[in-house]
Amino acid sequence: MKPEEAVIMITGASSGIGEATARAALQAGARVILLARRKQRIDALAETSVNALAVACDVTQAAQIDNAVRLGMARFGRIDVLINNAGQGLYAAIDEIDAAEFRALLDLNLIAPLMMMQAVIPQMRRQGAGRIINVSSGATLSTYPGSAAYTSSKAGLNMLSGVARLDLADTGITVSVVYPFITASEFYQSVKSGQDMAIEQAQQSATFAHSPERVAETLLAVIRSGEAQVDLVPRAYGGSYEE
Repeated sequence: MKPEEAVIMITGASSGIGEATARAALQAGARVILLARRKQRIDALAETSVNALAVACDVTQAAQIDNAVRLGMARFGRIDVLINNAGQGLYAAIDEIDAAEFRALLDLNLIAPLMMMQAVIPQMRRQGAGRIINVSSGATLSTYPGSAAYTSSKAGLNMLSGVARLDLADTGITVSVVYPFITASEFYQSVKSGQDMAIEQAQQSATFAHSPERVAETLLAVIRSGEAQVDLVPRAYGGSYEE
């Protein structure tokens, strides 16, 4: 599928990987539906292109998801690509993970992507084609102290993606998962818990972190290829990426 000919829905489009991907897609000529809770930010991005639609959406809320899909269809007539990018971190030792915070994290990082997929699959079936790309984490390819809550939520997304790819194999819809490496973004400042640990990690990795634009390039490439999995994780950290 050619990104420049597609209607692309992106969650978490107000910053970081989501914003960079939206900008890259718009520059390529795609029509883009921007979803995020921070409406002011996506409104500002949408004002840069007639091919962008900003919709305030909390992806943990089914009614808001349905509204976003309805508005996207009304504006562009189709949805070709869904990029499930919205997510949050949580850093805590295993004996310090707060159960309520963990449930909320699973709701955003795992259940919300499922709900988004279920919302667009019927339309993609009618079209006979579609791309769903779930943004996971390179941290799931290894083990790191304090990361159990976050990486287990993303590991669940990995399995969800793999099984969905099989389930939808005969529909023309491909499901892919992308594993970014450490990325220079607001992610580390907005973790649900353990911000001191997250900021320390961000500072330690500043010299070798990828830019959001690098991840955006990969996401657009996966729209084209439909590959099952792509990682940006160096071999030393459990991935296959080579500069």
